[in-house]
Amino acid sequence: MADKSDVTLPLSISAGIHIGVIIILALGIDFSHKPEPMQQVSAPAVKAVMVDQQKVANQVEKLKQEKRDAERREQERQAELERKAQEAKQAREREQAQIKKLEQERKQQEIETQKANEAAKLAQVKQQQEKEKAVKAEADRKLKEQERKVAEDAAQKAAEKRKVEEAAAAKAETDRKQKEAEAKAKADKAKADAEAKAKAEAKAKADAKAKADAEAKARAQQEQEMADALAAEQAALSQTMNKQMQSEVGKYQAMIKSTIQRNLVVDESMRGKTCTVSVRLANDGFVISSQTKGGDPNVCRAAKAAILKAGKLPVSPDPAVYNLMKEINLIVEPTF
Repeated sequence: MADKSDVTLPLSISAGIHIGVIIILALGIDFSHKPEPMQQVSAPAVKAVMVDQQKVANQVEKLKQEKRDAERREQERQAELERKAQEAKQAREREQAQIKKLEQERKQQEIETQKANEAAKLAQVKQQQEKEKAVKAEADRKLKEQERKVAEDAAQKAAEKRKVEEAAAAKAETDRKQKEAEAKAKADKAKADAEAKAKAEAKAKADAKAKADAEAKARAQQEQEMADALAAEQAALSQTMNKQMQSEVGKYQAMIKSTIQRNLVVDESMRGKTCTVSVRLANDGFVISSQTKGGDPNVCRAAKAAILKAGKLPVSPDPAVYNLMKEINLIVEPTF
């Protein structure tokens, strides 16, 4: 509105001057005067009229020139305003581009910080798992030691059989640890590869905007590889735990058979014969029930008597292992 006022004021002044000149000229003419007979005009009167007309013409020309000057100045001012507006627009565009770049860098920094936090949490979880495994391994070692002391009172043949079972359990533990180490090494390698790719992606972020699509694809591929590596690690860990639990079940089944054998009363009529027995156990090893599923009647009676005499049978303190063996089927075969 200020620019329009600057243009309107000179134009209004110029128009007012023109209108004033026209009114003065109009008032100087006497329309009511009757024409008189033509008289000879003197030279001074003609000259005065010509001078007055020249002054008017000069004044009109001056006003026109002032108008042209005003229009020219207005055009120059408009051009200057447009130039400044263009410069301001370019400055805003540069500022917006800088803000956009800073925002992209901030988002990238947030992504990297989040990945670092996730890696730290994963490492903490692994450390806790290793600690729990160590505690469990120590508990297993103490339990085996106690079993060894109890088993020393048994017959020589039972002792030899127990040694074979302990050797099998030790081999299963070694296999489990080896597979865990392999799974951990694989997971560590996958993690290192993922970190290397994350660094490469961070460096590529500083390149030209034309590489943005390629970087996005690389990030997607990297995240997929990390997810695949984590899934593989979880699968390997789950498989290892399943094998360990099966090994634990086998170990306690062997201990239960050994307990039944110690309480089994045998005679020659039972040689080479067997009986299948189904046993239900409480979580503390108490025998809830036992049923014969088939076999030699004498062996079956002796097996049920031996189970009843034992009262309690060995069970794992691990709830997961107990759930797998709380109902078991055993084949009882007298030994001589």
